[in-house]
Amino acid sequence: MVLTETMFTFETKVFISSFVTLLALINPIQKIFLMTSLQDQLTDKELKYISIKSSLTAFFILIFFLFLGNIIFGYIFRIEIYSFRVTCGLVLVYSGWNALQKGVLINIDKEMRIQDISSVPIAIPMIAGPGTITAVVTFPAQYGTLITVAAIFAALGVNLIIMLYSKSIGRVMIKVNVMSALVRIIGLIIATIGIQMIFDGIVGFMKLHRLIQ
Repeated sequence: MVLTETMFTFETKVFISSFVTLLALINPIQKIFLMTSLQDQLTDKELKYISIKSSLTAFFILIFFLFLGNIIFGYIFRIEIYSFRVTCGLVLVYSGWNALQKGVLINIDKEMRIQDISSVPIAIPMIAGPGTITAVVTFPAQYGTLITVAAIFAALGVNLIIMLYSKSIGRVMIKVNVMSALVRIIGLIIATIGIQMIFDGIVGFMKLHRLIQ
C-alpha cells in the first residue's frame, strides 16, 4: 500500500513537472494577444475555428514527433534540431517584426486562408515550436511515454481554453487602453525569442561539429 502511494506521488510529481515545462514552452499568455489582434480581421466563429484547428494540429504534430521524431530527424530527412530551430526562429522573427510595425501579430491578406494561418504560424511554431518539439522528443526517456502524452494533452487543453476566452480577456485590456502597446511589446518578445532560437541553432551546429566546446 505504501509502495503504491509512493509510486502514485512520484508519477504525479513527474506529470506536473512535464506539464509545467510544456505549458511554459507553449506560452498561452502569448495567445491572448495573438487572438485579440485578429478580432478586427475575423469573426467570432473564425476565431473559434482557428483556436480549435491550431490546437488539434499542434497536438498531432507533437504526438507525431513524440513517436517518430528521432527517426524523422536522424534517418529519413537527416535534419538536425539546430536547423529546425533556425527555421522556426526566422518565422517568429518575421511575426514579431510585423507586430512591431503594424500592431498585429498576424496580418491576414485577402488571399490567405484561415486554414493556412491556423497551421502556420499558429500551430507551428507558436504552439508546437522547436522547444516544445525538442521536449516531446526527449521527455519519454525521462518521464515515460504515457505521462508525456498526458502532459501534452493537458498543456494544449489549457492553451485552448485561454485562446477561446482571449477575446474577453483582451476586451478588458482594450478598455484600459493598453492593448496596442502590449501587442507591440509581445511582438518584440516574439522576435527576440526567434533570434534566441536562431542563436541556439547556430550554437547547436557549432557544438555538433566541435567548433566550440
